[in-house]
Order: sequence, then structure tokens, then C-alpha cells
Amino acid sequence: MPPTPADSARTAILTVDDDPDVSRAVARDLRRRYASQYRIVRAESGQSALDALHELKLRGDQVAVILADYRMPQMNGVEFLERAMDVYPGARRVLLTAYADTSAAIDAINVVDLDHYLLKPWDPPEEKLYPVVDALLETWRASDHRVVPETKVIGHRWSARSSEVREFLARNQVPYRWFASDEPEGKRLLEAANEDGLTLPVVITLEHDVLVAPSDAELAGRVGLATTPSSDFYDLIVIGGGPAGLGAAVYGASEGLRTVLVERTATGGQAGQSSRIENYLGFPDGVSGSQLTSRARRQAAKFGAEVLTTREVTGLEINGSARTVRFSDGSALDAHSVILSTGVEYRRHRAPGLEPLTGCGVYYGSALTEAAGCIGNDVYIVGGANSAGQAAVYLARGARSVTILVRGPSLIKSMSHYLIEQVENVPNIKVRTCTEVVGARGDGHLEGLTLRDANTGTEEDVDASWLFVFIGAAPLTGWLDGVVTRDDRGFVLAGPDLSVGGEQPADWPLDRPPYHLETSVPGVFAAGDVRAESAKRVASAVGEGAMAVMLVHRYLEKL
Repeated sequence: MPPTPADSARTAILTVDDDPDVSRAVARDLRRRYASQYRIVRAESGQSALDALHELKLRGDQVAVILADYRMPQMNGVEFLERAMDVYPGARRVLLTAYADTSAAIDAINVVDLDHYLLKPWDPPEEKLYPVVDALLETWRASDHRVVPETKVIGHRWSARSSEVREFLARNQVPYRWFASDEPEGKRLLEAANEDGLTLPVVITLEHDVLVAPSDAELAGRVGLATTPSSDFYDLIVIGGGPAGLGAAVYGASEGLRTVLVERTATGGQAGQSSRIENYLGFPDGVSGSQLTSRARRQAAKFGAEVLTTREVTGLEINGSARTVRFSDGSALDAHSVILSTGVEYRRHRAPGLEPLTGCGVYYGSALTEAAGCIGNDVYIVGGANSAGQAAVYLARGARSVTILVRGPSLIKSMSHYLIEQVENVPNIKVRTCTEVVGARGDGHLEGLTLRDANTGTEEDVDASWLFVFIGAAPLTGWLDGVVTRDDRGFVLAGPDLSVGGEQPADWPLDRPPYHLETSVPGVFAAGDVRAESAKRVASAVGEGAMAVMLVHRYLEKL
């Protein structure tokens, strides 16, 4: 039976019999009693019944009871129930038999853990059918097989792309459930999707679409994230969705500017990956980066800002009074003004052996996503700033040990005092100063590290399956070459930093000097970590986003 909207959310009772008359009679009797609470699914062969079970599995629906006729060609009832157990192991199983087949039914109790067998005919159903099904449904309900609708990701534990997909969904606040491809439920889902043995990861959406190794853009479009702008022209384009970008989007939209925020991967930036931010004003008990990001994103949307994900910006052009932002897919957006808030990314560690193991035991800022896999294991963290400290405290909840590797003599210069105190008070966190990673080894995933003591030069090999790297930040601003002035490290110069000896920059086209956060291009502003000499703190980034909007208004008034 094709599903209807009313049926789609209900648990199913499935019946299969190769005799059409008997099949209809069974379904009729079941509907008469259970149709108000359960979806009755009817099949006339073992294979079609298995196909129905696979479809239900992909939909995320549950099956409470399966009734199968014993005498079916190609696949008898016992053989069918044995295969059905692989798809829905928790479903109660009933074999429909004739009197002559009772011995086979009794044998099936051991083969398929049969719950009951019914002799045909069972008239009247009030006496012979319904009491049996009632009891089985009660047993099934007591085992609590309820399913919360969620996107499913099936992949390999040590697959870089599987890790990237999980990180993408988590950072975009898309609820999902992870299934390892070599575990029973992962195998069941792959079989139901007919994807067993194909490229991983496989993603099953809430609409039951099967995506095989999807790109970020494909994934975004299928899980409800906006990727296409509603207009070709805006008052303000915000590039980058970290704290500065979200702050700019909130203040821009709330003050009446047609605002669109464009993000390459996910809103939140580095701050969005933080397990706990405890020094942000107004949150005395701390707030996770994902919580702060989620609230800011909802706030921006409430005021009318558009938020686009998986849009990679590749160029900025000046076309008269318009500022044109170009994307990697060849499309473009125009606006009166632009705020650059692209933030920074963790620098890649250059030790031999690390790069091929990225996503396979070596991670950059993925502590929240990978924490479950670290339970009971020894974890290493490279870096001595706040991100490293927050990750260490979070991972230490489940890991056997966490070792922070710091090149300097202490954490004092780079980590906030409150975090240093927390690290010192967690017994399974160890800080190794004057230590750096100089090599990594592993076949398909990280298996060990080589550490060097900077004072003595001695090297030590340690076993390790998990390494998280937080070693400074680099701005991704190469796409601004020849358009916006940057310093020698790639950070954007703005306001007074553009002046040389107090004089206006030579190529500045206007009579007035650049506003405080304005770049070398009028109407293009920089906020947050991407700006040279910024404070590199969440609060200051949010403040700069708000200040940039104030300066955008000032700029627009003079157009």
C-alpha cells in the first residue's frame, strides 16, 4: 500500500502472504482493529515485503509486528523472517501456518526467535487473532523503539570525508545520527539504501533521500540550509559568519538594511567550535560556541537577514557605487557596501606524516564532533591558546588522558588565566611545555607521534590515535589580491592602520579619511579576526561587527 500523509508518522504492522485472498483478509482484519494507531502494510511475496521493510527503514519508521505465511514460493515464511530480523531486529514475529505445518513452526521458534504461530483460519479474529497481536504490541511498546526523526550519516570511523560531513552538519546545527559502516545498524541502513560497498559516507535525509558521498553544497541544499540569495542587490553583504559577521548581520538587518550573510562552511567560525566560552559578557555560567552561534543566527533571521551557506567567495570588484562579490560557481552579488568578516583558520601543522592523516585521527578544531570516539583513549592536543585549553577540558571528561603539547615554556602568554586554572585542576590533563610534534605514523589512521624536547633535542615515540591541532591562525584573504590592502601576513588593513605617517593612503579616492574599520576600498569594511591588529576575542569581534554597521550607515548617507 502506498503511504499517505496520515500514515507516514505511524508505526507499521506488516503482513505477507502469497495468496491474494488470504493477504487481503489478514490486512482487512488488522485494519479493522489497529488502523487508527498503526499503519497496515500488505505484501504478497517475501521479496516485496523485504523491499517494504527497507523503505520503512530509510524513512526512519518503526515496525512493531510482522506476520508471515509459512508456505510461500521462492522464499518461505521462516526464510523471510530470518532476513527481516536483519532489518528490524526488534519487531515481534508471527508465522501463519496450516495445521500440517505446525512442526515447522515449532522449529522456527529457534531459527528466527519466533514470538507466536497462528493456525489458519483464525476466525473469529476477536478470539484468535487480536489477543495475540495485542500482547505482541504491548511487548513491543514496553521495549521503547520510538525514533526521533533525524538525518542519518553512515561512514567509516577513519574516513576524512565522513569526519567532514559530520563536522559540517554539527556546525550548521543540523541534528544527525552517526552509524559506523562496520556496525550492525550501519550495515542495515546501507543494505536498505542499496548502497552496501559503495563510496562512503552515505547520508539519508529526513525526506529519505539517499546521498552518496555528497559535497557540502549538495548536502546543504538537501538538509534545509539556504544556499541561493533571494535578490541580486543588497544594501550590505557580510562575508563570513563568525561572531563579527553574525553581529554585523544582526545589527544591519535590525536597522533596516537589506542584509545577506555569506558563509563558506558554517556560521560560528572558530568560536562556534568552542566547547565552552566562559568570559563572554552576560553568560556567567559560560556558553558553548554552538549555542551562541545558534542564538545569533536565529536573531539575524528574525530581523530579516538572509544567511547563505556553502558559498565560496573568490573575488571582489568595484563597479561604480556597487561592490560586486563573485563566487566559485561563477555567480555574483552586488551591494552598496561589504563587511569582510572571514575570520581565520587554524594553521596546518607541517610535521611529516600529519597531512595524509587529517580527518583520520588528526583534526583541526573538531573536538566537539570527535569527542565520543575519544572516550577511554589517550588524546594529544597541540597549541597553547584558549581554543586548545577549552578542547582539553571538554575532552578530558571522557578520555583516559589528555596531553597538551606547547612549544613555549608555559601557557601564561597565550591562554586566559581562568582556563589555565581549569586545566591545572583536571587530574587527567597533562601539560608538556617546550615540546613539539615532529612526525606522525599510521596506516589509514593515526597510530603514533614523534615528540621532540626543545631543550634537550631528544625525541620520543608515543602511541596516539587522536591529535587535535590549534596552532595559530591564518586569514584566507588571497582572493582580495590587488583590491584590498593587507599586511605581510594577509590580514586586512583598515582605518588608521592604512595611514603612513599620519597621511591618508596615496590611492584613497575620497576627500575624507577612511572610517575606523574601512579598508582601502570605500564602502568595504573589515571586522573581527581578519582585521590586522584585532583583539582576537569573541566580544571584540561582535562589537566590531556592530561598529562596522554604524560606519556603513555613515558611508551610505554620503552616497
